[in-house]
Amino acid sequence: MGNKGNYYITTAIAYTSGKPHIGNTYEIVLADAIARFRRQEGYDVFFQTGTDEHGQKIELKAAEAGITPKEFVDNVSGQVRNIWDLMNTSYDKFIRTTDEDHEKQVKKIFKKLYDKGDIYKSSYEGLYCTPCESFWTESQLVDGKCPDCGREVQPAKEEAYFFKMSKYADKLIDYINTHPEFIQPVSRKNEMMNNFLLPGLQDLCVSRTSFTWGIPVDFDPKHVVYVWLDALTNYITGIGYDCDGESSDRFKALWPADLHLIGKDIIRFHTIYWPIFLMALDLPLPKQVFGHPWLLTKSADGGDDKMSKSKGNVIYADELVDFFGVDAVRYFVLHEMPFENDGAISWPLMVERVNSDLANTLGNLVNRTVSMSNKYFGGVVEDKGVAEDVDADLKAVCTSTVTAVEKKMADLRVADAITEVFNLFKRCNKYIDETMPWALAKDEAKQDRLATVLYNLVEGISIGATLLKSFMPETSEKVLAQLGAKEIAYDELSTFGHYTNGGKVTDKPEILFARLDLDEVMAKVAELHPAQPEAKDEDDEEGIDIEAKPEITFDDFMKLQFQVGKVVSCEAVKGSKKLLCSQVKIGSQTKQIVSGIIKHYSPEEMVGKKVMVLVNLKPAKLAGVLSEGMLLCAEDAEGNLSLMTPEKPMPSGAEIC
Repeated sequence: MGNKGNYYITTAIAYTSGKPHIGNTYEIVLADAIARFRRQEGYDVFFQTGTDEHGQKIELKAAEAGITPKEFVDNVSGQVRNIWDLMNTSYDKFIRTTDEDHEKQVKKIFKKLYDKGDIYKSSYEGLYCTPCESFWTESQLVDGKCPDCGREVQPAKEEAYFFKMSKYADKLIDYINTHPEFIQPVSRKNEMMNNFLLPGLQDLCVSRTSFTWGIPVDFDPKHVVYVWLDALTNYITGIGYDCDGESSDRFKALWPADLHLIGKDIIRFHTIYWPIFLMALDLPLPKQVFGHPWLLTKSADGGDDKMSKSKGNVIYADELVDFFGVDAVRYFVLHEMPFENDGAISWPLMVERVNSDLANTLGNLVNRTVSMSNKYFGGVVEDKGVAEDVDADLKAVCTSTVTAVEKKMADLRVADAITEVFNLFKRCNKYIDETMPWALAKDEAKQDRLATVLYNLVEGISIGATLLKSFMPETSEKVLAQLGAKEIAYDELSTFGHYTNGGKVTDKPEILFARLDLDEVMAKVAELHPAQPEAKDEDDEEGIDIEAKPEITFDDFMKLQFQVGKVVSCEAVKGSKKLLCSQVKIGSQTKQIVSGIIKHYSPEEMVGKKVMVLVNLKPAKLAGVLSEGMLLCAEDAEGNLSLMTPEKPMPSGAEIC
């Protein structure tokens, strides 16, 4: 296969405030699957990841631990790298923002932008979120707290350097409009345009003086470089960028990056700040930024929660690997994450997937095929050419799967791609049921047909195992080894019949994935994480009273039509600080509903939610936008809103009565 050229992929660099949980780890596994697949296709891939190690939060955590910031980040960066290695990720470069060459280039970049007039000195007074390393205005807060993480913010006033964001805003807007592939999924692009770019950008604070753990501004050393300018530049410093014009051959070959893979929570930094920094440096923009959804924890009541140590719902990759193995964990996080909406993980869900998909669909298929080959032909696999109509469909599925996987991977729909591979394995299982090898074995006259059936199975599984390599590399190797097969060249996967005629399967088949008992797993989990004292039940809290409204009759109530709706898209109403405009699917129709809930829900959070809707409210215009109903919410004494959602799964359009 000819070389298809270079492919440069990066993850966000992990912040070294603590050990990464499985939600953080998902990103590196996702990037690894994409990188491995591109290599399989024939690209010369360079895959970079690493750790983000500066900032006030690190300085505070190090002080709490009684060690220096460098000692603190050395420890956490080591933990991050150990987990990335545990998950069998094939990165080519692990960059640290404390690396000497990175720090040197950041200083030079800051000076260049200052000399160019894009950075100027002033003073800042605002509200600062230490965990997010972000400044906010009063109007940007949600319930008085950081809109990104929901934590408290503190007043901050200090001398600072600022970057002239507005200077490049129109150029960036034009770029995004003319490059629809740049920000993916499209919902992320709409959010950036409507919530940040179109309303107008404020100049960005790019230095701090209230702490010292950062890269000093060399011409004004009481300032340290703002963490985002420091961190974002890793994508170019890691491959040899030098703003003095002495960039490495690697940089010249790899930049612009083909893909920045990041979490949706930092999409703003990567699609607004980073492109503008690059424009100021006269560098081309990355070809694509993909803001993947979050992996949430499935709670006991069926809800999905963001992982948090304070909630006690954090799951770590190394714990999951101890229970299920590396490839089972890789399979779960890749298969269970939707393209655009958040996914969920829990111990019971992991057990279910291991048993149904890995042990049954794949493991049992390989074991049965190897066992029958040994039982009936001493392990020798031969194509005797005795074909029947049922063979054609199996072969068609096997040879078309590579095209299906390739298409899904081109669109970064990795979950769908791995589903295509498992559909091939399911088709092989169905083929066993259709051909009934055990029945053929009883008829001496049908021995050649039996041999052909087993050859077709071994070949079909070999194609599937080759395609599985990007997602579950160790399992792919194990399957091929048990079949006595070689990995099939990528450009030959669309043809059938590569297995060596007369080849031999292993005479000692091993179980790839053992079925698990949920009760036993949960008992071990309970030992690993002893139950914490339960928090006070909300029912025990003091209720609130509201002013009573006039009584209505039953007939009055019956005039109101309430139904379950599903939010299919959502965006902020332009020019309004309070309103969200949601497209809500209710049965076969879709209604546009405007709600004053932007302080409580982001447009991203809304998409995919099942909500309760007052359907027959007379349409009205809010801020000039037509609203065709009302979303039902509860409100507490402080004015916090919570959408009313069905307790159990309910279809769109279900009547609320």
